Amino acid sequence: MKVKQATARKVETDISLLEAARKVLYEKGYASLSTRDVAAAAGVPLSQIHYHFGSKQGLVLALFEYLNAQLLGRQGALFGDSSLKLSERWDRACDYLEDDIASGYVRVLQEMIAASWADPEVARTVRAGLMGWINLIVEAARKAAGEVGGLGPFSPEEIGALVANAFIGAESLYLLGVEPAGSPARLGLRRVGDLLRTLEAHAAAR
Repeated sequence: MKVKQATARKVETDISLLEAARKVLYEKGYASLSTRDVAAAAGVPLSQIHYHFGSKQGLVLALFEYLNAQLLGRQGALFGDSSLKLSERWDRACDYLEDDIASGYVRVLQEMIAASWADPEVARTVRAGLMGWINLIVEAARKAAGEVGGLGPFSPEEIGALVANAFIGAESLYLLGVEPAGSPARLGLRRVGDLLRTLEAHAAAR
C-alpha cells in the first residue's frame, strides 16, 4: 500500500511540474525558460525538478512526451472513428487545431521544434513524436483511398507529409501573425473539408 501511495504521489508531482513547465514555456519560450521559474509556478522547491527530471532539458523532453501522448491518443481515436466520414474527421482535426492554439500546445510544439535545431537530443524526441502523428495520418490516408476512390497521384506517405506540413505550417503562420496580413492558412485548411465532401458525394453517386 505504501509503495502504491508513493508512486501515486510521484505521478501527481510529475504532472504538476509538467503543467507548470507548459505554462512557463508558453509565457516565456524555450530560451527564457528556467527550472527556477517552473518550480515557483508549481509551488515546489527547485530540488524537486532536479530530482524528477534531472535538468531543464530533461524537464522539457518529458513535457513534450507528456503532451504528445495526449495528442496521439486523441488523434488515434479520431482517425479510428468509423462513424465519421472522412470530411467530418478533417473538420474535427481543424477543430483540434483551434483547441491546441487556445491551450498553448501549438506554442509549446513550435518552441520545441525551434529548440531541436540546436539540440540533437530534443530533435530526436520531437522527430519521434511527429513521426508518430504522421504515421497516423498515413494510415488514415490509406483508409481514405477506399472512401473517395483513390488518392490520385499521391501515395499515403506523400499525403501524410503534405497534411503534416500544412498543419504545422498553419501553426507557424498563426504564431507569426501572418494570417491577418493576407495568408488565411486555417481557413484554407477548412476548405479542404469542403473539397472532401465534394469527393465523397461523387464517390456515392457512382
